Amino acid sequence: MAALDFAPETTRITRSPSALALGFNAVSKFYNAWRNRRAFYRLGEMTDAELRDIGLTRADLHVAVAVPFGVDPTTRLRGLVESRGEHL
Repeated sequence: MAALDFAPETTRITRSPSALALGFNAVSKFYNAWRNRRAFYRLGEMTDAELRDIGLTRADLHVAVAVPFGVDPTTRLRGLVESRGEHL
């Protein structure tokens, strides 16, 4: 077989994702954001001593919750902790 026999397959591989794939990715991203928000809100139920044990303060939670819904608040928390020189 010649290399040209495989040429049509390579163009099919490099196409942009289908509408179905884009829709699935959007739903998946929304679900992950929702799940991470739920986990983040559980941090708010902890006492100040428990938060201090993991290197957080109540103020950190208030700052991190202000991010838009599509943004993961836990990544904002990590940035706050790392800026103080601590590690989560």
